[in-house]
Amino acid sequence: MMKSNRAFFGFVCLMMVACGCQQEMSAPDTGESAEVPVPGPAVTEPETHSDIGPPPPGQTEPPLPEANETGQSIEGSEASEVALSIMSWEEAQEQLASKKGRLIVLDLWSTSCVPCRREFPHLVQLHRDHGDEVACVSFSMDYAGRASKPPETYRDKVTEFLQNQGATFDNILGSDDPDALYEKLELAAIPAVYVYDREGNLLKRFDNEDPEAEEFTYEQDILPFVKELLTRN
Repeated sequence: MMKSNRAFFGFVCLMMVACGCQQEMSAPDTGESAEVPVPGPAVTEPETHSDIGPPPPGQTEPPLPEANETGQSIEGSEASEVALSIMSWEEAQEQLASKKGRLIVLDLWSTSCVPCRREFPHLVQLHRDHGDEVACVSFSMDYAGRASKPPETYRDKVTEFLQNQGATFDNILGSDDPDALYEKLELAAIPAVYVYDREGNLLKRFDNEDPEAEEFTYEQDILPFVKELLTRN
């Protein structure tokens, strides 16, 4: 009987120990939700220029290098040395007289004249190739003759074009009334190019006055004429 009681008591103790272990292993239900840890800052790769696409339309993009109308970039060229003087046709002729000893190519043009702008880079190239023997001069006809817009009004517009072209020779913005000057020169329209000899005498004027003839160009007309003159002297 004694052994039976001891065995029963041992069984009860064993069951109590097992229940206690199970309670320790289970988390108590406190009625409160477990705290969720807050994640720290995500580690990302630094954003590089290649990861950034082009800006949306309407946003500013870096400006492209200026180029003349032949497609030649003038970035880093002598554009900063471009100068523009305002004077009349008569004053311009006096300036040409000071260039005796060289051939002179005087180009009448304007920023609103499409063929003028198209041909202008050839004048620039002529200066670069033969500036020691040929004096290149541009004469802008942009001034419209209105009292409300004097020649000075057009300075920035004309200078910007000249800088884009790298026109580092003599540049003139005409101050004459354009209608009166066209009549004086017996010229219907620009472009027109005057070529003078080394003594300042007018040799030839290239223009588009003849409706039957093709428009003149530097490549087909002016450059061959000038180069022939250079071989003579």
